[in-house]
Amino acid sequence: MKRSLIICLLGLCCIARQAAAQNDPKAKTILDAVTKKMNTCKTIKASLVVRLTDVKGKVTDTKKGTVSLKGQKYHVLLGGQEIICDNKTVWNYNKDAKEVQVNNYNPDEQALSPAKLFTMNFYDKEYKYKYAGAKKVNNKDCDVVELVPVNASKQFTKVELIVDKKTNTIAGGNIWQKNGSKVLCDINNFTPNADITDDYFTYNAKTHPGVEVVDLR
Repeated sequence: MKRSLIICLLGLCCIARQAAAQNDPKAKTILDAVTKKMNTCKTIKASLVVRLTDVKGKVTDTKKGTVSLKGQKYHVLLGGQEIICDNKTVWNYNKDAKEVQVNNYNPDEQALSPAKLFTMNFYDKEYKYKYAGAKKVNNKDCDVVELVPVNASKQFTKVELIVDKKTNTIAGGNIWQKNGSKVLCDINNFTPNADITDDYFTYNAKTHPGVEVVDLR
């Protein structure tokens, strides 16, 4: 599940510029609306439910948590995992292992970070995309946009974004992995411009006593 979470929230790559001409105009209109709406938010906070299914579609794990964003900074809490980024450093804390791994932040390696997922400032350069229809999700009328990474070396083959028609915000998404499993993510309690201080996006050793620090920088 830990690996799937990282794939879900932290991983993608580049697309050739000419691929944009192959994309669906209706899907682009929806994604542009999401980008415009998200760019008006100084901060974002939302609740997450992430489910992992096997190749037969059976749910094998479920995690609940939250995601908070402020520009390119983010703080994800999901089960016993905590991922914090201040736009310079990334801390990945595992509660069960009582260990935090520290890495330099590299936006080129984190092509589907939470900041990208919510602000949608990546899709026109990194994916082929098309409109995949409308459906109701958690009593919300939503549009579905399917995105396929051009870089075939990635560990997933397709991303499905679910967009709330009324608010132009991301209501969820699904990721199809090459091994046949699937990651499903529901996003609720979306709160724009929440009061979040900068120190929330820095790992605090005082609130994590007895944790081993593994510095990989």
